[in-house]
Amino acid sequence: MSVQLVIELADRHGAQTIIQALDAYKVLLRASIDRTKRHLAAFETRYGVDTAHFLRDMTAEDLAGGDLEYVEWAGEAKMLEGLEAELRELEDARYHLP
Repeated sequence: MSVQLVIELADRHGAQTIIQALDAYKVLLRASIDRTKRHLAAFETRYGVDTAHFLRDMTAEDLAGGDLEYVEWAGEAKMLEGLEAELRELEDARYHLP
């Protein structure tokens, strides 16, 4: 389902400011995604399993860092999922200036 968002601004400059802000936010999201992937890769290298395997089959007792490390790894995986979903939403958004 498609949703339209209408924003009325005083002039065309305001529209350009919003577009630039959205583009800047997408850059920040991409940087956060890259950083999160690096964190996940560090866990994967340390334990020799990918994140999907970790989430599916492992428990805190399987990790040297116990509960804290489990929460960190799972949290990074959840964070990546949310960041990628948010970036997809913004990249799928369309706009036009009359």
